[in-house]
Amino acid sequence: MNGQEFAETAARYVRFAEAEARGRSALYEKFARCIANDRELLGLLLELPKEKRQPNLLLAAVRHLFGIPGDWSRFRDLLANGWDAIRAIMLEHSTQTNEPARCAVLLPLLARLPQPLALLEVGASAGLCLLPDLYAYDYGKGILWPERLDCQAPLFHCRINEEAPLPTRMPDIVWRRGLDLNPLDISDTAQASWLEALVWPEQTVRLANLRAAIKIAATVKPPAVRGDLRHDLASLVWEAPKDATLVIFHTAVLAYVPSAADREDFARNVRTMCPYWISNEAPQIFPEIARRSVGRGEKGGFLLSANGIPIAWTDPHGASLDWMADVSIATTPDAQ
Repeated sequence: MNGQEFAETAARYVRFAEAEARGRSALYEKFARCIANDRELLGLLLELPKEKRQPNLLLAAVRHLFGIPGDWSRFRDLLANGWDAIRAIMLEHSTQTNEPARCAVLLPLLARLPQPLALLEVGASAGLCLLPDLYAYDYGKGILWPERLDCQAPLFHCRINEEAPLPTRMPDIVWRRGLDLNPLDISDTAQASWLEALVWPEQTVRLANLRAAIKIAATVKPPAVRGDLRHDLASLVWEAPKDATLVIFHTAVLAYVPSAADREDFARNVRTMCPYWISNEAPQIFPEIARRSVGRGEKGGFLLSANGIPIAWTDPHGASLDWMADVSIATTPDAQ
């Protein structure tokens, strides 16, 4: 351990508090700030590989094992005294949040593409974002219900600006597949419980919607294949029906590919595989795309792009969509 590692880990928790938790979870914002100032707890985190020191992973592990501690004193006691169990959970799991509400920011774009669609999600986790046509949406101008009406369908509220195209019907999705390093089996109660632990304490509506989405996924069973986005995407592309528009998309995934060169290679390769590539990631993931964007998103927000063209600023959990302009989305010029 060295001073730089302590400083980097503390800064990571401060960034989480300020850019992610603030305004969304007062409890997690407080916990993250306190951890950043607690050298003993930072020392425990430094026992973990760097990629496993994530605030979300730590907070979810504590919740998974012990429920929601209501105050810092209780939380700190659990961390200090239950560290071995917490550490084991953090090493075994990853932050496969699989937030289905992100479909609310994808839907206006999916609805504009040539129908029917074949969806291929990179980093699919349990496949909840492969089911955008089976959820309900409220964009502030009436509710868009799934054509296969399920009274238990989650209802996602998403604030949109005037420029955003309001979808009037669901996309016609005829094929869906996922790719993930560790696909989750939603019928496994332990794996479903882990997804629930990743939801932040105050977000009761988000948790209810997640549970509703899990029930739908357990019925539909969207197929997800184990594989690496850098090597294993092409074989899935060949399975897609030729009479449907293939869309490869991902959201909050490329941050887990630490090499900028690998991310750029992925972007170049994916554009040769499909007519439409949709990315919904933090703006620093693809700096070249971010440089062409209009305006600035909220701190901690995502940048939605299609075929490398910036489209909108989005909330990481799908709560808002700020469309940039009525841009024309051409098919990828290199698509086979």
